[in-house]
Amino acid sequence: MTDRPPLPPFTRETAARKVQAAEDAWNTRDPHKVALAYSPDSVWRNRDTFVTGRDAIVDLLTRKWAREREYALRKDLWAFDGNRIAVRFQYESRDAGGQWWRSYGNELWEFDEHGLMTRREASIDDVPIEEADRRIRGPRPESERGRSFPLR
Repeated sequence: MTDRPPLPPFTRETAARKVQAAEDAWNTRDPHKVALAYSPDSVWRNRDTFVTGRDAIVDLLTRKWAREREYALRKDLWAFDGNRIAVRFQYESRDAGGQWWRSYGNELWEFDEHGLMTRREASIDDVPIEEADRRIRGPRPESERGRSFPLR
């Protein structure tokens, strides 16, 4: 098995690097690339959907990004301990009808010794916004890395 650094147990620095790497991968909107960060038998709860395994993750993300157009994400490290990381996040997207949404959420992550995520639990709430109120446009610029993203 190939390691996916940083590896647990996490420090503040390595946990923050893991979070930024996840944000960068998700902003590619490439389900196959994103799925490589998860163990082959990874278990997810995403909102009200439960999936297990990389193939199911790819399927879920493919459907997600077909619905959530122009998806752009920001993740912030919330807490960490050993092989676990807690994240808060926001993303913006628009639906097929043109309505923009800001989605707020929290994720709980658990990793194996190879740095692959074995468990992901995500709770997410969606808020309709006007296009003029958008704050997240594409991947995080280098100048904003390491900064917490404001709640509002």
